[in-house]
Formats: sequence, structure tokens, C-alpha cells
Amino acid sequence: MKRAVLSVVVALVATAAVAQTAPRSRFFTASDGVRIHYLEAGKGPAIVFIPGWQMPGWIWEKQIAHFSAKYRVIALDPRSQGESGKPADGNYPERRARDYKELVDHLKLAPAVLVGWSMGVPEIMAYVDQFGAADLSGVVLVDGFVVVEDAVVKVFPMWLKSLEMDRKGFTDRFVRGMYKKPQPESYYERLTAAALKTPTNSAVTLGVGMLGRTDWSPVLSKLATTPVLFVVTKVLIKQLDPVRAAIPQLQSEVFEDAGHALFVDEAERFNLVVEKFIEGARAR
Repeated sequence: MKRAVLSVVVALVATAAVAQTAPRSRFFTASDGVRIHYLEAGKGPAIVFIPGWQMPGWIWEKQIAHFSAKYRVIALDPRSQGESGKPADGNYPERRARDYKELVDHLKLAPAVLVGWSMGVPEIMAYVDQFGAADLSGVVLVDGFVVVEDAVVKVFPMWLKSLEMDRKGFTDRFVRGMYKKPQPESYYERLTAAALKTPTNSAVTLGVGMLGRTDWSPVLSKLATTPVLFVVTKVLIKQLDPVRAAIPQLQSEVFEDAGHALFVDEAERFNLVVEKFIEGARAR
């Protein structure tokens, strides 16, 4: 009988713990009236996770589960993505960065760590360029462009055209191409469906908006006293050079065997690297 009671108590405690850390779905309204969706979990110092082009905030689910044990975790759907509003305007880095700043202020997250992946990298640069880094305790850049190479600029229009010509097929291939480690078929389908929530014209506009400024390296001087971690795959390893030149104290990690979504492919390693970085930044 005692064992049965004990088992029930353990089960209740475990259920309560899971419920406590399960992300809550919330919205806030940006200054131009667009509703921005975000997931929130945990308590403590804040970490804000920004996904890449067309991706939903829940793509960070393994980070939400890990970091919410000690931190207040926010994973948002940028405007025109996921469950957020789909406006015709504001689909460029500077406006989306303003959304992030307004969210940080709205939730009183400062000093927060910003983690931006892929398109989230130039958007963090736009954040720092406009607002500085006074409300940031650290910045984590994940496999994105600080300086867009000429070769990428040259092929990008045709790449976006292929999106318009076959949106569903393009998106399916794009999602599967982000990984080197096989994911369940249900995962690919769920993520593809989430990506397709971004209207096609907005997806194209976001891509064009990213090319509106191809060199963010002058902004890096504004991060001179802010801890910065840059995590990249082999494909974007050259992106470390301009950042390291501007920020000698840069911390970096190369994921040689991971795909673009390296925080999913090698989630445990990624989480440990980022956690060590954040703990070091807080100890300063």
C-alpha cells in the first residue's frame, strides 16, 4: 500500500514539474499593431530565441526544455511567421528587430541574452544597430550571415523565384535540407506546415529585405563590451572572420557534422556550449 501511495506521489510530482516547465503560448501587440506570438517557460534570467526564415518559435523546443529549468525562456514567432500576424509591411530586419526590442521592454526581460539563428543573425545586428546592447547580457549568433557574400547575392533572386514557382515543394526540400541527422517524418511535415503559414509574398519580401544590407560588420563595434558567441557549421565558417576581427574576445564553436539547424542535429552539445557561455557572461 505504501509503495502504491509513493508511486502516486512521485507521478504527481513529475506531472507538476512537467506542467511547470511546459511553454505557455502568449501574444503581445507591437507598436504598429501587429500581434506577435511567443512561447514562454521557466523563471530566472531571460533568454530570447529568434528562429530563422519562415520558421516557428517551437523549432527551439529542445532548448526550451533544457534552459527553462534555470532560465526564463522566450521563443517567438517573428512577424509573418508561425502564429504571429501576417502584415504586408515591416518584413525587413530593422522592423522585426524593433519587435524584439518592444518584447524585451514589454516583458521587462533586460538584461537578456538574444539567440538568433540564420536570418535571426542580421536581425540581431539590426537590433544592436538601432538600440545598442545596454539591455543585453550576451548575444549568441547561430549559423547566419554577418556579411553576405557576393556569390549568395547573385543567386538569391533565382532562389526566391523557385520558391514562388513551387512553394510547397520548395519548402519541403528546404526544411529537409536543414538537417544532417534524420528526423521523424512527422517532424518534417509539422515544420513544413508551420513554414507554409508565412504568405509566399511575405517570404519573398523577407528574403529581399535581408539583402537590403549585406554588410553588418560596422555594427560589431557596438558589441565590444558585450559577450558574444558565434556558433557555425562548416558552410558558414568564414563568417567568423569579420566578427573575430571586430571582437577579439569572441567565443566560437564550429559544428562540423551538423546541418544548418545544428541546435536540433546536435542539441545536447549546442545546449552545453550556450549554457557555458551564458554562465560565463553572468559571472563577469
